[in-house]
Amino acid sequence: MRPAGRPPTSFLAGTHQGGTKEVVDGRPKADHDERAGSVSVPPLQGRGGACRVRAMSTTAPETGLAPYATQPGASRGRLYPEAESPIRSPFQRDRDRVLRATAFRRMKHKTQVFVAHEGDHYRTRLTHSLEVAQIARTICRTLRLNEDLVEALALAHDLGHTPFGHAGEDALNTAMAPYGGFDHNAQTLRILTRLERRYAEFDGLNLTWETLEGVVKHNGPLTGPLSGGKTVALPILEYVAVHDLELGTFPGIEAQVAALSDDIAYNNHDIDDGLRAELFTVADIAGIPLVGDIMASVKARYGELEEPRLIHETVRRLIDFMVNDLLAETRRRLEAAKPADVAQVRALDHAVVAFSEKMRAADAALRAFLHERMYRHEKVNRMTNRARGIVADLFTLMLANPDVLPYEWRRRADAPNSPRTARLVADYIAGMTDSFALDEHRRLFDPLAGPKTT
Repeated sequence: MRPAGRPPTSFLAGTHQGGTKEVVDGRPKADHDERAGSVSVPPLQGRGGACRVRAMSTTAPETGLAPYATQPGASRGRLYPEAESPIRSPFQRDRDRVLRATAFRRMKHKTQVFVAHEGDHYRTRLTHSLEVAQIARTICRTLRLNEDLVEALALAHDLGHTPFGHAGEDALNTAMAPYGGFDHNAQTLRILTRLERRYAEFDGLNLTWETLEGVVKHNGPLTGPLSGGKTVALPILEYVAVHDLELGTFPGIEAQVAALSDDIAYNNHDIDDGLRAELFTVADIAGIPLVGDIMASVKARYGELEEPRLIHETVRRLIDFMVNDLLAETRRRLEAAKPADVAQVRALDHAVVAFSEKMRAADAALRAFLHERMYRHEKVNRMTNRARGIVADLFTLMLANPDVLPYEWRRRADAPNSPRTARLVADYIAGMTDSFALDEHRRLFDPLAGPKTT
């Protein structure tokens, strides 16, 4: 008889009988009483077979980190040299600078899928980034990687997003097509290196090379034979002309962890948000591979639950399952490649942080479901179509009439319709929150409507 709480063998056939330890606070949890409420889930089988998640055996003695982790004492430094802190590592300082950035605070009013006024419980860019950081730190602690660096990357990775999510980005990219386009990843780099104006000696936050490299390359190489023919955004090309981020290689291992932690976070919280918005039902997700299996195991253990409890118990197990799968597959790849340091991680022709083949297939099925049933839902489409119109209207007006910009922006503008003014207007709009963009559009296009009332 299958133990309660364990996904059925329909999805997990062929996995190691012993399973894997649950990761708690970044470390594999010891054997525990199932009655306490924690569930260990067996790993998925990939080509290399199932393997247990275990602590790394080889470490850099001065830090306790694995040798292929990014060592804080070996940072390549900052574009503008600064004295080191006697109490914080370079990457702790990077994280702290991101936390105190104006762009970071604005993320609390930028939503992932829904516009802010549609509800207070949906994820925002800020809460999403915090969830990514939590998952990334757990993974890095287990693998003995640099937690401070991965946290800085997780907290910074979405700073460049426009209001209204990807709909706003699509509209701004279309408007900016004659001027080099718009890309949220490149915009994050602009924020970190130019747009934050807080320090006396430089623009931007003057973050370390490793943090900037990870922000730009967290999804892999941007140039060369490993890039897959990607088009590199103009702001990135402009920056690397003065500060080479080595676009043709994979990033350090912490950036790779941050990238997949992002995937784990948004796939799982989009299930939660989509159910809350009634875009699909619990019965709908029961047919998704892995998700349905885990939900069935929750029901087998607890019987009938209130829907919010059922959803939470399913999502928390799904996150744990994906993290454990990533840890097992990453260990397998590390043992095969045997990188001696982070430079050898960058020199590989493939990522070392990855899901197993079977998890990649399950993840693809979940993404396909969310794309069809959530991101293309008529309720979301109505909102995104309006959002695109708002962004397009604001850009067209401000490009032709930069006098409508606030003084601190207007004084840096060039002539109307010039490339410099276009980029400045894009920076201004990209920094807007959902609510500010709605109010600004109302103020400029319907002044008789007055301020928004709530």
